[in-house]
Amino acid sequence: MTSRANLTRKDHGDGVVELVLGRAPVNALSAIFLMDFAAEIEALGQDDAVRAIVISSNFKVFSAGLDLREAQAFDLPQQNAIVEGLNAGFLKLFDCPKPTVCAVNGAAIAGGLFFVLASDLRVSNTKASFGLAEVRVGADFPVGPLEIARATLDPNMLRRLMLTGFPIDAETAHRAGIIDVLDETPIEKAISEARKLGKNPPKTYASIKRQIRGETITLIERTMQEQAKTPNNGWFSDETKSAMQRMIG
Repeated sequence: MTSRANLTRKDHGDGVVELVLGRAPVNALSAIFLMDFAAEIEALGQDDAVRAIVISSNFKVFSAGLDLREAQAFDLPQQNAIVEGLNAGFLKLFDCPKPTVCAVNGAAIAGGLFFVLASDLRVSNTKASFGLAEVRVGADFPVGPLEIARATLDPNMLRRLMLTGFPIDAETAHRAGIIDVLDETPIEKAISEARKLGKNPPKTYASIKRQIRGETITLIERTMQEQAKTPNNGWFSDETKSAMQRMIG
């Protein structure tokens, strides 16, 4: 077992590595947490001994997205940093050449849902819920999460989640294809599924994954490069702070 701040690796043998999200108490997203996550996924993706990766959570909430109490006070550099983290962290997972399996044991909301959507296979218990609350907190979507959502959600579920901001339960997510397997022991089931995926020829798996996702990955990378060259006024609008305060209160 090895660890980095808020992230822990567990080796389950046969090349299966579990990466446990551990930013207490609800895996709220920060720029540092997301960039550390990107670095871990990149390292695992380049390690020939790793055949498959399981993403799991230490807590009853899988990930609640941004900490709104913290985020409402973000200045311009902090807004830009969290956008960079969201883009880099979830793009790295979406682009990982190894099989990735997400084990969801609770709510995956807003940015937290992209650990799920960017993974290859998704396992959940029936207590979990899934949502994209950005419209309710006055923030639109950075290009990485936006394009991953477009690539992995059908148009009606994209509309429902993004324009209402309200979560759906695990059964609904399963019917919509957001979740592949419902199991009351999601981590154990995810490890079992990861072992199966890890038996596939790794170069072929990586090649087919790139065939499926390459166009979206290229679009995200190109847009990130273009945005980095132009000045901006930050992620938040004049509606964001008051919307976050309403959500909190």
